Amino acid sequence: MALDLVFCGTYTEPSRQAGFTVTRERPVMGMTGPTGSEGIHVFSRDRTTGALSRIGTASSVNPSFLALDPRGRFLFAVNEVRDFDGEGSGAVSAFALDRETGALRFLSQVASGGGNPCHLTPSPDGRFLLVANHEAGTVAVLAVGDDGRLSPPLDLHADEAVDERAPHAHFITPDPAGAFVLATDTGTDRVMVYRQDPGSGRLVANDPPWGETHKGGSPRHLAFSRSGRHVFVNGEADLTLSLFRYDPDAGRLDYVGSRRTVPDGIDTTGHSTAQMLVHPGGRFVYVANRGTDTIAVFDFDEGSEELARVAVVPTLGQTPRNFEIDPAGDWLYAANQNSGTLECFAIDQETGNLRHAGRAAAVPAPTCIRLLAP
Repeated sequence: MALDLVFCGTYTEPSRQAGFTVTRERPVMGMTGPTGSEGIHVFSRDRTTGALSRIGTASSVNPSFLALDPRGRFLFAVNEVRDFDGEGSGAVSAFALDRETGALRFLSQVASGGGNPCHLTPSPDGRFLLVANHEAGTVAVLAVGDDGRLSPPLDLHADEAVDERAPHAHFITPDPAGAFVLATDTGTDRVMVYRQDPGSGRLVANDPPWGETHKGGSPRHLAFSRSGRHVFVNGEADLTLSLFRYDPDAGRLDYVGSRRTVPDGIDTTGHSTAQMLVHPGGRFVYVANRGTDTIAVFDFDEGSEELARVAVVPTLGQTPRNFEIDPAGDWLYAANQNSGTLECFAIDQETGNLRHAGRAAAVPAPTCIRLLAP
């Protein structure tokens, strides 16, 4: 019988991401040197209690974000580095996944099309992999072979600077219907919109080619409402959650407004948001706040477009880089990067609030959690 599997990406060598030798005197994102992680950590999950049991690890350098192919056969990881194989680029790795044991077998590694790739998502049919390269401000398309092996980038698009602000692509995903591809850029306050040719996989700028947040909104991640007619975007730099109306026929984004992810009166100098997800039931939206080390809980009424912050819950660790919600919507797993912990929270299905259910695992510098259920 196939297991519930949980995969955790990590930082292994912060110097490869930073571009300089990271030390205690010169840290990066709170890290002071090699983290002691080997790469991707694999767990089985008890869906009744939420508990995780370690299965093993797969060696990889800075696999800071992970994605599963639509059929659960392969696991893909960015390798968040500035230089790969002599190129000014990061890399992307592919692994074959044994659903019965959770074992990962390395398949291939290729350049990502730009420095420090930080996010990736497969196309709905699994034939292509979409990648966001933060340092270069580019998004790339890679082909995925029938055996899971990756091609070098077959298409590459560079975001343009806006008002002398350098672009930093951060997230890329198809919309729910697979008709458009949306990509966030923290440097330009834009969410780019593309059409993807189903045959070649290449991206073509939509008309209109982007939606914009408020100035300084620094869109990091996005998620669609349950109906697919609204898009949520968390602001990395200003700790906000923005709401857009989305026209799935035209790929058009219309900005509605934003809410703060932390209470008023808190000094958020140097703080930022990280992960953002919609609960499977569609009513609640969750945003991780780094610095205050909390997860904000929002209640969303799609009819009225009301977005209300109802709770801010400590993650009981430092720097919640990422979190995952199980398909049933019962459990949330938070990855606290700088305290090296995965914390498990039970979700109240009526209120959306979180109750700490215990420490799920200790993992050096965890950065991404992905869950695969049968």
